[in-house]
Amino acid sequence: MREGYPSSAVIESVSFAPSCQIMKRADGSDNWPITWGADDALYTAYGDGWGFEPHVEKKLSLGLAKVIGLPPDFNGTNIRSSSGEHLGDGEKGPKASGMLAVDDALYMWIRNVENSRLAWSADNGRTWSFEFTFRESFGCPTFLNFGRNYGGSRDDDVYIYSQDGASAYESYDGVVLARVPKDRMKEREGYEFYKGLDGAGEPLWSRSMDERVPVFVFRDNCQRADVVYNEGIGRYLMALGFNHRGGWGLFDAPEPWGPWAVAFRTERWDCGDTHGYRLPSKWMSEDGTTMYMVFSGMGEYDAFCVRKVVLGLKGGAP
Repeated sequence: MREGYPSSAVIESVSFAPSCQIMKRADGSDNWPITWGADDALYTAYGDGWGFEPHVEKKLSLGLAKVIGLPPDFNGTNIRSSSGEHLGDGEKGPKASGMLAVDDALYMWIRNVENSRLAWSADNGRTWSFEFTFRESFGCPTFLNFGRNYGGSRDDDVYIYSQDGASAYESYDGVVLARVPKDRMKEREGYEFYKGLDGAGEPLWSRSMDERVPVFVFRDNCQRADVVYNEGIGRYLMALGFNHRGGWGLFDAPEPWGPWAVAFRTERWDCGDTHGYRLPSKWMSEDGTTMYMVFSGMGEYDAFCVRKVVLGLKGGAP
């Protein structure tokens, strides 16, 4: 895949609510991978903080929470979990990088643990079991999210993206993609890795991670990603952080493997040193043009921050 992408054929503009309208909860906690559960709640995880009020008594590297309601009337509640919570700070502490609700279970990728490890919960995040660890690449994986409890998914597979490297704190050249049947998520042997397209433009997959090739390339600018299907416009949206200094982009594609196009890109967002851009599918309008982004960052944005996003579509789209 070549570096450099065309402008989106579907999205003409991306605009954000004024920074003074950003809604903030859970001051002092960041990260926030998020998914739409079977019970209609959003399930999420925070890092290096105390979560929503009332705060937990000890600062956690990884804490769990759920969010009820729609912006601006939403509320967060901490989920206490002796098996899911972790201590530590920064790179030294395990943290969540991806969350997925599928078939009434929650799945979570945990980073900073020799690349990443898969965990799952059958009771909405109160207790967790731990499975295999990726030993190379996939250092900060995230799930492709669809609708409530994985409703509206394109097939019976689950898709996983990550920057092509071991660290969640460095920026790499590409984003890689894996897939697994949703009934085999706990089995490392069930995972396949994207290795390019065939002559007809169909994706090729390999059981060997060594054969992986990126689905997206932006040299030295691929750090942390979030990917969601926007049903209203029929496109896959990837919010990709380039760094921790407010550089990020929104890219869209007709399929999980692309081809990707630029909807929005900035080297320095108007909110300063921010990171972790998430797009909960529950908070998308029926026509897909209004969304609410969750993000966090430094200073006043070290919190569960929610900002309204409006997509302007090109004529005839979707």
